[in-house]
Amino acid sequence: MLERAKEIIRDIAAETDSIILMHSLSGKDSIALLDLCSPHFNRIVCVYMYVIPDLDHIKPYHAYAANKYSNAEWMQVPHYGLYSWIKYGYMGIKKNQNQRLWKLADIIDKVRERTGVVWACLGFKQTDSLNRLLMLRSYKDGKESICHAGKKFYPLSTYTNKEVLEYISRSNLKAPESYGGGGQSCGCDVSDYNYLKYLQQHYPTDLEKIYTKFPRTRFIIAEHEQARQ
Repeated sequence: MLERAKEIIRDIAAETDSIILMHSLSGKDSIALLDLCSPHFNRIVCVYMYVIPDLDHIKPYHAYAANKYSNAEWMQVPHYGLYSWIKYGYMGIKKNQNQRLWKLADIIDKVRERTGVVWACLGFKQTDSLNRLLMLRSYKDGKESICHAGKKFYPLSTYTNKEVLEYISRSNLKAPESYGGGGQSCGCDVSDYNYLKYLQQHYPTDLEKIYTKFPRTRFIIAEHEQARQ
């Protein structure tokens, strides 16, 4: 399965033995990509972008992947969206109007400086959004997946979520977290009811950490459930 993705990965492996992999730990695309990339590179720097570091519900995924892939190393950095939230005081987070705004490209460049690894792998798919569709189709590599100028590649570019999930299932990999089937699987949206409800039911300590950093999220579950009554 995912033969086109494997071809893309082999193309990059012909140029380098080390890559950066932007990895959400519990997300389906990240789980599939690490498994696909592992046989082809000596060094994979997995970069997890956090909103709140060290939440308990993602630790099983980190332990699983760290044990399964010996050529993977792990790095945690703040999510680029967090800087915007700080600047504007999103959901009651401590506000700093002088906060510099970061983009994903800035994060990748900083990781490149720290590690010396140039090529970066991301899980973007054309089915994710119109912006990603247009971006990925602009690459003229024949597979709509490789940006040679920016040293980035997207092996899952032409696949659907269903196909990625089928690969995970058939490869007997750890299943991604769905947070109640709300379609949100990386724990970056602290205002998402499904995510917060999942934490309330299974990881209340994680939920309290979110409440502490983003005080206005404390009312989301109650308001959502009241509106449904």
